[in-house]
Amino acid sequence: MSYNPDVLSCLANLSNDEVFTPPTVVNKMLDLLPQELFESPTTTFLDPAAKSGVFLREITKRLIVGLEKKIPDLQQRVDHILHKQVFGIATTELTSLVSRRSLYCSKYPNCKYSVSGFDTVEGNIRFRAISHTFVNGRCKWCGASASQFDRDESLESHAYEFIHTSKPQEIFNMKFDVIIGNPPYHMADGSGGSTDAAIPIYHRFVEKAFLLNPKYAILIVPSKWMVGGRGLQAFRHKMMNDTHLRLIFDFEDSSECFNGLHIDGGVNFFLWDGNSEGPIEYIYKPKKGEPFRTIRYLKEASSDIVIRDYRRQSIIDKVNVEKNSFKKIVSARKPFGVNTDLFNCPERYPEYELKEKSYAGSVLIWGVKGLKGGAKRVAGHIRRNSVSKNIAWADKYKLLISKAYSTDAIEPPKLIEADQGVICTETFLVIGPFESKMEQQNCLSYTRTNFFKVLLYFGRGTMQVSQDVFRFIPLQDFSKSWTDEELYKKYNLTKDEIAFIESMIKPME
Repeated sequence: MSYNPDVLSCLANLSNDEVFTPPTVVNKMLDLLPQELFESPTTTFLDPAAKSGVFLREITKRLIVGLEKKIPDLQQRVDHILHKQVFGIATTELTSLVSRRSLYCSKYPNCKYSVSGFDTVEGNIRFRAISHTFVNGRCKWCGASASQFDRDESLESHAYEFIHTSKPQEIFNMKFDVIIGNPPYHMADGSGGSTDAAIPIYHRFVEKAFLLNPKYAILIVPSKWMVGGRGLQAFRHKMMNDTHLRLIFDFEDSSECFNGLHIDGGVNFFLWDGNSEGPIEYIYKPKKGEPFRTIRYLKEASSDIVIRDYRRQSIIDKVNVEKNSFKKIVSARKPFGVNTDLFNCPERYPEYELKEKSYAGSVLIWGVKGLKGGAKRVAGHIRRNSVSKNIAWADKYKLLISKAYSTDAIEPPKLIEADQGVICTETFLVIGPFESKMEQQNCLSYTRTNFFKVLLYFGRGTMQVSQDVFRFIPLQDFSKSWTDEELYKKYNLTKDEIAFIESMIKPME
């Protein structure tokens, strides 16, 4: 027997930012809706970021079945659904053609091959090549960089219509019952950095969807918003306090939704119900093991981020760092004002007089040399009086921790013991400073405990490390060293809580 796969499950993704959604995932999302919606000839659906047309196609398939009794004639039923009930806004001209082909069986729905005749080449899947509105070098709608996207009209602008307007309701001049889709995730910022540092835009689609006030909204997005992400703090606050969110299905491993594709921090899809309020049903699927379900509110008094894996909550509550957080002794980014690329591009910074060996009036500086993936830690010497920030720390004892490493890693990269006369580039954050070598070493012993590593992991959700990722770690007295046994006893952790911590560490050894 030959295998005839669904072509929409076989498409290669446009990029890590614009991902085609597999039909299986689309149907899991559609299953969250009250199924009587598909039995009504008045229910309207909008995909605000159509790429393959799979959402519209799967919705149409359900409507064809659900409306059979009310509109018995198949052609009349198809005509009604495609003209009156399903609508899409394509992300590019190419995806508009793909989406129309998926829904109408023809990229031009006004031709004889279309399953339903339209008067226009668009049907109900539209695409408009619009421009960004740049203010002070950034698009006021999406934050795109003018240096990256103020370019020839023949090139794709990625100025998505749905989010580049204050009145998305005027695009089709109608109200929608259901808004569903998989929006683009990021916009390149022109820095050449990773997507982790690029500008997120998926939250803007969510905000515009809520602005339309549908009965239901279902969107699949990266899970970074729950714990971090560039410029997402206000969005996270709104989502954590939005009691219309009824369900979140959160995948730690994005490849469980998008086969073979890694999206840092995982992905989730959620159901928002404009007519219902209360606690949320939260389903978390760890990389290993079965998903588990909790009924709760996203906002917890002990945290300013979403606790995705709720097994962590009791541990976080017990350590209670509200008044005594380790992040008090972690520096902000760029602790000494020296850029990351000092060792790769020393000619840009002649004022530092970077040299391999020590010289009169110099301090030792740690950084990295090489490109991403092949970068190595290196040390050199620069003029002490060229350092613009926190130079007093140079004369104290410190620990240096990498400002970025794999989101999935529970074990952080080896910390650097920075003694007197040592500083660092932006590649590292400073822990300390300490007045004595003994305090530095006792803090180092603390960072090596499983207790510390796991709480650090609890506070992370992206590659980037900042003061805030230390939010759950309690500060200790560094006149003494620390062990896991002492810490477990100090915070009265149960056997189950200890076992949970240890189970997270063991696979990394």
